[in-house]
Amino acid sequence: MPTGVSVGSVAADLSWEVRANNRLFHRKQRRRSCLCLHRGRYSDNVIRSYKYSALTFLPLSLFEQFQRIANIYFLCIVVLQSIPAISTLPWYTTMIPLLTVLSVRGFKDLADDLARRHSDSQINRQPCDLLTNEGFTSVQWKDVCVGDVLRLHKDQTVPADLLLLTTTEPHSLCYIETSDIDGETNLKIRQALAVTHQELSSDPIEPSLLAFDGQVWCEEPNSHLHSFKGVLEWRDMRHLLDTGHILLRGTVLRNTRVAYGLTIYTGLDSKILQNCGQTAVKTTQVERTLNKVVVGIVLLVLLFALLLAVGAGIFEARVAPGIEALAELGGRYTPVYKVFLTFWGYIILLSPSMPMSLYITFELVHVIHSLFIGWDLDLYDGGVDVPAHARSTTLNEELGQVRYLLSDKTGTLTENRLIFRQCCVAGVLYGNMPDKAKKHDPLDLSWNPFSCGGLQFSDKRLVDTLRKPGSPDVREFFKALALCHTVMAEWKDAGVSEEASAGAGAPVYQAASPDEETLVGAARELGWVFLSRTRDSMTLSELGHRRQYQLLALLDFTSQRRRMSVLVRDPEGELKLYCKGADIVILERLRKDSTYCESTEKALEVFSQGCLRTLCVAVRSVQEGLWEEWSRALELAAMTTGASDDLYDNMERELTLLGVTAIEDQLQVGVPETIATLRQAGIKVWVLTGDKKETAVNVGFACRLLDPGTRLLQGEELRQLLQTPSPEIPLDGGHGKGKGAGNRTSAMVITGPELVEFEEQPELGKRFIALSRQCQAVLCCRTTPSQKAGVVQLIRKYTSSITMAIGDGANDVNMIKTAHIGVGLNGLEGGQAVQNADFSLAKFHFLRKLLLVHGRWSYRRISVFLRYFLYKTSSFAFVHVWFAFCNGFSGQPMYETWFITLYTVLYTSFPVQCLAVFEQDVSAEGSLRWPSLYQLGVGRQLFNPRLLAGTFLYSIYTSLVLFFLPLSVFCFSAIDFQTFSITVATASVFTSTTELILQTGYWTMFNVAAIVFSMSMYFLATLILHSPLLHTIAPADFYFLGAFQNAFASPLVWLTVLLTTCTAVLPSLAARALLLVLNPPDTHRVHSSDGAIRTERHLELRPAFRRGHVRRRSSYAMSQGPGFGWLITSGVALDKTSATQSDRVDINKIEMDFATKMQMHVPQADHSQESAGCGQTELTADAVDL
Repeated sequence: MPTGVSVGSVAADLSWEVRANNRLFHRKQRRRSCLCLHRGRYSDNVIRSYKYSALTFLPLSLFEQFQRIANIYFLCIVVLQSIPAISTLPWYTTMIPLLTVLSVRGFKDLADDLARRHSDSQINRQPCDLLTNEGFTSVQWKDVCVGDVLRLHKDQTVPADLLLLTTTEPHSLCYIETSDIDGETNLKIRQALAVTHQELSSDPIEPSLLAFDGQVWCEEPNSHLHSFKGVLEWRDMRHLLDTGHILLRGTVLRNTRVAYGLTIYTGLDSKILQNCGQTAVKTTQVERTLNKVVVGIVLLVLLFALLLAVGAGIFEARVAPGIEALAELGGRYTPVYKVFLTFWGYIILLSPSMPMSLYITFELVHVIHSLFIGWDLDLYDGGVDVPAHARSTTLNEELGQVRYLLSDKTGTLTENRLIFRQCCVAGVLYGNMPDKAKKHDPLDLSWNPFSCGGLQFSDKRLVDTLRKPGSPDVREFFKALALCHTVMAEWKDAGVSEEASAGAGAPVYQAASPDEETLVGAARELGWVFLSRTRDSMTLSELGHRRQYQLLALLDFTSQRRRMSVLVRDPEGELKLYCKGADIVILERLRKDSTYCESTEKALEVFSQGCLRTLCVAVRSVQEGLWEEWSRALELAAMTTGASDDLYDNMERELTLLGVTAIEDQLQVGVPETIATLRQAGIKVWVLTGDKKETAVNVGFACRLLDPGTRLLQGEELRQLLQTPSPEIPLDGGHGKGKGAGNRTSAMVITGPELVEFEEQPELGKRFIALSRQCQAVLCCRTTPSQKAGVVQLIRKYTSSITMAIGDGANDVNMIKTAHIGVGLNGLEGGQAVQNADFSLAKFHFLRKLLLVHGRWSYRRISVFLRYFLYKTSSFAFVHVWFAFCNGFSGQPMYETWFITLYTVLYTSFPVQCLAVFEQDVSAEGSLRWPSLYQLGVGRQLFNPRLLAGTFLYSIYTSLVLFFLPLSVFCFSAIDFQTFSITVATASVFTSTTELILQTGYWTMFNVAAIVFSMSMYFLATLILHSPLLHTIAPADFYFLGAFQNAFASPLVWLTVLLTTCTAVLPSLAARALLLVLNPPDTHRVHSSDGAIRTERHLELRPAFRRGHVRRRSSYAMSQGPGFGWLITSGVALDKTSATQSDRVDINKIEMDFATKMQMHVPQADHSQESAGCGQTELTADAVDL
């Protein structure tokens, strides 16, 4: 612990001042905001993930909506329509739809924001204990202020960043779980300053805490989760502070009854929220492309209006004076002024080429697609009653274009549960991999009073061997597992002594690594029970016999050593060193005459193919003289940096191999299959985790992200590749380019410190992304939340691909916000990821259907819908351009005014809505069976400039046919203008409906009903609008008196409509036929082969045994963080004498039978089943010959 020093000047970088128990000081400087203005220093503890307030909703909502070019365009049209001199259409034809669009979008955004506000309220109202003059009072999180003293109870979440003052544990230790911060479920240690522990631990404690008036000077709020600098000034002394004294917001207090802390940072100033980016408005790639199309159409309308206006000026100056009637009517305006008025008139007349109803329908379709996601029972988790939820209703089509999926590991891919699956002891393999088709009978452990159940190990031979005398190797193996660790034992009932514990339950283990907890727990279930430890002793129950071992030395784990050891003296006085670690470390330290090496090597290969996490266990008998000499040398080298490692290495030699353990890192159900399917769909999956490198690599192999023969690019090799200036980065020493050499067999593994270099050298980031395109996957380990977001930003900066981020903890929020699409899982790490996500799911494997079915369908539906809508409205509006050449460029509409208003609202709206809601080219089962269909969206093959240009040209052709074909038919007949207008209008409705029928590939009753209803409404509305009654009421608005009856009474009109419709859609029909014959799409192949698939399922033959990479087979020792070794050896929190226990625990007189040791003779592996998690054939004790 830091020693207190006299108070002097405070470092310049320590400018954040916190005064304990001084609310008045901090409230005077509380940060206050008004719109964009901020004043004050200290943030409150209120979380605000919502965007709007009562004052900002209207301006912010309008600002966001008028970022759409179309909304600005229609606002300008409304203004122009309000000027009588240039208005060619009534103002309400645009104003009412514009207000409707703004209102619908605004209320939808408001509903989403209210949901976020409700989620924030649930967090802000969580209770905590605050110290006041009356003692500790229960308040809500939002009431916490900087400088407050809080009391935390076991399993309670920390509400703000706190300085730990004292706890109820010895030496004011406390244990916290940081899964919501960095994704790790193993416990971390925090300890209060010695001075606060000594002075504030009196009983009662409230008066001491109330009198505490210390002053903390520390760094300004920042996003550095793993660093903290500060000093505590108290009683004229200064005490240094670091990360070990701080409890971060979002961590959970574990294994500690009560802890007391001083609030340092609150709310947005806390480190975890400093890592959360700002809520940004997300727009889809389709919408951005649509905005560009709108700009293009607006420019085209301006060009047409200008050309037609020039034509009007020329006509007024040269043609009109030569025509007697026009000459009499003219003369009021000069040609230039005529050009000016006609220009604005044609802008209004051509405005329906980009109708407001498009955006109304667009919003409606998005909402319905979002409801489909929530209604899907395949995305519903009945176990926790959580359905899928589209929290943002504007990103549905983006789900069908994802190229990069960036996933958290802990809680997202895994279930945070490790299972002891297999072991190899003395060359004999015990246990088997899980078999979904065959349920293994659980072991009968009723003879063990300490058994807690839950051991998923079904090989009864191991129990029989352990309980029979004459098997020293197996017993020594489990004795090593029970002794070689840094686990702390806690009894559930504190009032029960260990001598009576056999009938009271079993100890609960707290470990620095989940691997250690799993191994010690497995040893407990099989009879070797770790009971307790002191500074210099460890107590075990070995098959009911209590034995106490003297702990002489603990050689703790480090990432460089990749192993740990304990040196103990057993009750018989013999000295032994037990060591466990990675195979490459342990095997090179064995005695030359060590046995079982060959069989152990084969077992390691078997375990690696099963994607299990392994470590080797060894023992060494130590002579008394060697121990004394080594102990003296260790004491002398205690103060020499690095010398201890050399002494450790000297002791950990001449080992005798005992065996190998194999642990399964339990993946969530369906994760391997989901990742394999997404890879087939062309989606690159990256894993971004705060966990260790080796853990992430093993999970990558287990979940099929990495193939067994994958080459891992990491460390110095990766650094050299990133420093290569060539854009095509070679993967095979320059002999082959990446795309050809390593696309399927290479993966990058990079750590957080290496990512920091990308900020300093931006060109490295560009090469990193270039290299990632040539790799199968990327693993980013030891990353902070801000670094996760930085990786997403790199992808977005150097590629145009759509990114999706998925996570379940607060450490994933920044990444979720930065990606194009954010998905939150309802996991064990809190709900902040869900609250900030665009979509929420209960399980990772639901992502498969969300993307391949809902995403692909949504992208296809919206793409077809937008292309058809642009075609329909453009072909309808451009008829006015061709009609201008026949009316002297006067700005006269081709259609009746009411037809222009109702065309996109009533006559053609419902069929296209059904197309956008129900259309599907392949069923849900077919989409999942053929994931390659998803690549249409990844390649943006359904909505791109080329297709849009083709659609626009097709609409121009259609408009030419709609106008000139009826004109050619009627030019020599006695047909009036109104009949001609109705003929063109009817042909337009028929053509758009026929084109929609050609576009529709999936028919429902709603599609048929919509078409029948729309056509019926056209004829019925036209009949009503042309009635004498309406003409009498408003003759200026209803001037087509009786035109309906006159037009449709003529067979020539009907024949012209049919001829025009067939001619207009002929190119579309011919193009579809030619495309189907010359280049059939993937969906046609799916439908063609669907019958064969139903009768004969596709069978893929896989080898039963694949040789994996030897370097990846062992990960336990490398994945374990620094343990509690320094606590054990220093005696902190441990008594120096063992607690009173009975010499023997009665477990119903366990009888030990002597029997010969069972030898295993096994045939070749069975090829019939695949093991879960890695796709390999199950390898059991009866399937592998070692």
